Amino acid sequence: MEALIWLIPVSLGLGLLGLGAFVWTLRHRQYDDPSGDAARILLPDWDNNPKP
Repeated sequence: MEALIWLIPVSLGLGLLGLGAFVWTLRHRQYDDPSGDAARILLPDWDNNPKP
């Protein structure tokens, strides 16, 4: 029972930390270009293919 005194606030704190990180990513526009990311994955990766 004594462990719940520590575990409940720690779990609530970690949940709020995760929610804060998610809100931070939304405010810094991390999810604004899903169509560009989808098209970019189909392009060849020219930087990793050296010319012979």
